[in-house]
Amino acid sequence: MMFYENIRLALFSLKANKMRALLTMLGIIIGISSVIAIMTVGNSVTSTVTDSMNSMGVNNITVGLQQKEQEEETTQEGMSFGGGRSSSVTREEDYFTREMLENYCETYADSIAGISVSESLGQGRIQDGGLYANVSAMGTSLGYFLANDLELLAGRYFSQTEMDEGYRVAMVSDVVVNNMFDGDMDKAIGSIVQVNVGDKYYDFAVIGVYQYEQSAMMISLVSEKDTMTNLYIPLRTAMEINHSESYSQFTVITRDGVDSDAFADTTENFLSAYYRNNRNFEPSAFSMASMVEIMSDMMSTITTAIAVIAGIALLVGGIGVMNIMLVSITERTREIGTRKALGAPNSAIRLQFIIESIVICLIGDFIGIVLGVILGISAANFLGAAATPSPESILLSLGFSMGIGIFFGYYPANKAAQMDPIEALRYE
Repeated sequence: MMFYENIRLALFSLKANKMRALLTMLGIIIGISSVIAIMTVGNSVTSTVTDSMNSMGVNNITVGLQQKEQEEETTQEGMSFGGGRSSSVTREEDYFTREMLENYCETYADSIAGISVSESLGQGRIQDGGLYANVSAMGTSLGYFLANDLELLAGRYFSQTEMDEGYRVAMVSDVVVNNMFDGDMDKAIGSIVQVNVGDKYYDFAVIGVYQYEQSAMMISLVSEKDTMTNLYIPLRTAMEINHSESYSQFTVITRDGVDSDAFADTTENFLSAYYRNNRNFEPSAFSMASMVEIMSDMMSTITTAIAVIAGIALLVGGIGVMNIMLVSITERTREIGTRKALGAPNSAIRLQFIIESIVICLIGDFIGIVLGVILGISAANFLGAAATPSPESILLSLGFSMGIGIFFGYYPANKAAQMDPIEALRYE
């Protein structure tokens, strides 16, 4: 009963001094709203980036080359040299060969769903009179489409014969179809497009149209008409044009149930056998799952660090609460003296003013939560991320707000409890 009576007295006191109470809460409101907004934006961006990376294939393993650690040598005089990584430039003979990949796929056929390999021709343009479309020409294996999950809108993927024989066929985006064929996909399928790449012209027959989706991690500043999209051709076709016979990197799509992190180590060990005699380079494999985890942890750490800095405003707000409570106690000295003269114990006086401090903080907290959620959602939507308010940060702010109320309210409350009732009654 006494608890609810103290809450009623606290609300009555705040109502009697509305402007002063609002100014006191301002520090709490700013601190709480800043933390909530930052956590909301941070969680939203982290979730969007993670979803984008997961869409690339959370079980995919990227395999490439890294420079070997050079062994440190010591001369008879005791001088050391060498050590660290070499600074050699990769050459054609350093890359992965078709034979390596075939042996790798045969050895681990039960664990591998496909291999994604790409060969870039470079950026160019499809042009027909005044019509044009910017493209990045890229040769791909069939596994590339399995790894990247393209949505086919019309036509088909490459056939095995087209891949093996290096046919001059291509898959284009819906952006290309809109620019070159006025959005008519039926007209685009079967047509011949001429692509200018590096001042050389190549003719390709369009066999498929895929839906272009902008990456959540990239912000485009150009118009849709000038957007650059990929033009896919068979891997063998691109390698013949580039006069290439090996691969600088590739992506492994693992089967369901395979531990991608463990299989990345297995892949490294298998390919390392081919690089025993290579003095400069060795294979390196890492899974998308580990990359997603690292990215999520990094962004969460950054968000938390910024939120902690913003939370300093809460300490400023707590000092404001302490200040206003000291003023309130001074103004109500005779009231405190009267209560003590009537037999109120020190604990009751102390509890009254601590509860009043907590009420001030909680009201400011609720206002700050509402304001923070609104700001966070607005900022997340502006950045193009799906807004995801953080329930943890809201609950944490409630607990922290009560803690501030108790911590910064205790000194003024204890000062009130220690007053001499006779001196308090004499106070003018």
